[in-house]
Amino acid sequence: MTNAPSPLRARPLTAQALTAESFAPFGDVLRVPREVGTRSYFDGALASLRPQTPASLSLILAAPSLARPVPVTIIERHRLTSQSFVPLATTRWLVVVAPDAADGAPDLAAAVAFLPGPGQGITLKPGVWHAPLTVLDTPAPFAIFMWRDFGPDDEDFAAIAPFAVAL
Repeated sequence: MTNAPSPLRARPLTAQALTAESFAPFGDVLRVPREVGTRSYFDGALASLRPQTPASLSLILAAPSLARPVPVTIIERHRLTSQSFVPLATTRWLVVVAPDAADGAPDLAAAVAFLPGPGQGITLKPGVWHAPLTVLDTPAPFAIFMWRDFGPDDEDFAAIAPFAVAL
């Protein structure tokens, strides 16, 4: 866990459409191919800086956040592995990410919020601060891929002052 002398604060955020270009500092956008019978590979985005750590694939039926604007009360990162979120049904969901500040804490002044479109998933680069999976409107199924050994290096959480994201 990252310890900050006082909770970190974010500026007001408004979610924007998810594009490969705008998300590039944080990871890769995964998109279902538009042409029937074609396949897209996203292997280059997958990374584990701990080769001995086992891969983890999980499925979740995520509960929706119904509050508007959407509250963000916690932010986390996986310093040594990428993490992929892939919706298994068409759903609205929100991605909130932040880079590192000079001291290694999340730079919430540079946080960005994205609304993925239909058929889009993401792979976060190792070390990218992010809000937990946040679905909107109704429960939604997701696949989550990462590496984990349940040790102290699996995740970091930062103390933040809660903030909200406008859709």
